[in-house]
Amino acid sequence: MSSWVPDADTHAHFTLANLPFGIFSVGGGSLGAGIAIGESILDLTACAKAGLFNGVTGQDGYFWAGVFGQPTLNAFMGMSRPDWLAIRQRAGELLQAGSADQVEVEKCLVAQAASSMHLPASIGDYTDFYSSREHATNVGTMFRGPDNALQPNWLHLPVGYHGRASSVVVSGTDIRRPCGQLQTDAVDPSKGSTYGPCRLMDFELEMAFFVGGAPTELGEPVTMEEAEDHIFGMVLMNDWSARDIQKWEYVPLGPFGAKNFGTSISPWVVSLDALEPFRCATSAGQQDNPVPLPYLVDPNYSSYDISLEVGIKPKQPDGDGGGVAAEDDAGGEVSIVSRSNFRHLYWSIKQQLVHHTVTGCNMNPGDLLGSGTISGDSPEKFGSMLELSWKGSKEVPLTGGGVRKFLQDGDTVVMKGVCVGEGKARIGFGACVGTVLPAKPYVPKA
Repeated sequence: MSSWVPDADTHAHFTLANLPFGIFSVGGGSLGAGIAIGESILDLTACAKAGLFNGVTGQDGYFWAGVFGQPTLNAFMGMSRPDWLAIRQRAGELLQAGSADQVEVEKCLVAQAASSMHLPASIGDYTDFYSSREHATNVGTMFRGPDNALQPNWLHLPVGYHGRASSVVVSGTDIRRPCGQLQTDAVDPSKGSTYGPCRLMDFELEMAFFVGGAPTELGEPVTMEEAEDHIFGMVLMNDWSARDIQKWEYVPLGPFGAKNFGTSISPWVVSLDALEPFRCATSAGQQDNPVPLPYLVDPNYSSYDISLEVGIKPKQPDGDGGGVAAEDDAGGEVSIVSRSNFRHLYWSIKQQLVHHTVTGCNMNPGDLLGSGTISGDSPEKFGSMLELSWKGSKEVPLTGGGVRKFLQDGDTVVMKGVCVGEGKARIGFGACVGTVLPAKPYVPKA
């Protein structure tokens, strides 16, 4: 299929096969829902008001204008999967070459360059998992040795923790280096802690999915058969981490302040239907040692072939030699430091959702579930600076000649994800971008 939108067919991310949903605004105007197509946005509210959605799922344009004219996608996410499919299918018809409605649809297009993107949803709850076996093995090896790399429970359930929804931000939002308690002696925790800025600032290459469908009832688990009906779509995610703060605080309940200061997500939500042509085997192949408990068994155990990359762009020094950049700066070039793939998750997104609700935990449209750091089986595929520098013991080279062990102030982290296959239309997620700002240490009042 081809599109009449000039740059859509050759676009690196937003082809007619994709049609991801997002929330945008133009100038100081109101927020509303849109679909990315090439370098444009299809304004869904304008389409509804023009009557272009009349009859979709039996509803009229007034109904759809009410759904898409809101500042979040929560109302649309709370509808059913057939509803999501119907709107996506109708948008595809409107944007396809030869569309009889092209003249009207052209009036509903706005340039991405003239728009601002916002969080896709009001996120009620956010959970992050720890589902890449390669990543968990790397971290466990660093801190416990190779013989005890995986905790006894890891192969039996998707390990996760509850994060902070209030600090999930859209791509392009700066992230302040956090301050907190740091272990005074690197070897001896009995010597207590000191206060100061994080010195081991890190990114984590992740993806996340938004929960969709009607809210589930408290006490009613989501089954494996129902899981995909409750997954609205996926985004890129950078789960920023303060490794030294985490080291001191994480025993016995896991990360807290080390993770709650910022989580960045990309603005466009890609549907599972767009990703379906790229369904593939996980890097594990199968789960047979051990076989999961019956409620976690997925007869269609699989993943998606999503190529992921992370780049670091240091801040360029000011013209007078000032600025944040250090002497090992790479001159402002983007250096690709990691290339991984979403298939490197042992526990699938369906299994994550099912396990999250096995206790009867209720889910609401707009809830966000993170994959955990996605690392592959070789160093160039590691999804964090903790792994790439092997806990600070190695330098990670940058394109312009600089090096990093962890992130410096002024560094911009750029994450991208694309699906590419022979005979398949390219699908992308855009970018997830964030820049590290200097810390604001606490200064006692005199």
